[in-house]
Amino acid sequence: MKSQDLKLLYHCVYNLQYHLVLVTKYRRKVINQPIITKLEEHFKYLLNDRWESELLEFNGEPDHVHLLISLNPKVDPSKLVNNLKTVSSRIIRRDFPEQVDKFYRKPVFWSRSYCIITCGGAPLSVLKQYIENQKGV
Repeated sequence: MKSQDLKLLYHCVYNLQYHLVLVTKYRRKVINQPIITKLEEHFKYLLNDRWESELLEFNGEPDHVHLLISLNPKVDPSKLVNNLKTVSSRIIRRDFPEQVDKFYRKPVFWSRSYCIITCGGAPLSVLKQYIENQKGV
């Protein structure tokens, strides 16, 4: 499916894409390749099965990850982010204790903060011009 394709629900047509950045607690460089692989696997599962959404792209560095998500309009982005962070933190701490314990004594993984940005579609300037040029009633 192309990123610009419209999706359908009973009551709407949509194409919502978000760029999400999650950062490790204290920006510690705890993420290695096996952790990246596990995170991608679980993010795909959570987005598809629990949130009726899709992971379009995923990658990361030792202290943060990037997700490009196609989001269902029924989903509250802040609840989604909270769920992704909570579940993935639990899984990573469970499956990679030797790696995570080098960096954290407490049961933490992600920082409380995150960045989520809408993306895709026409630039804002084009949309503004389109709306300005609509005929009034």
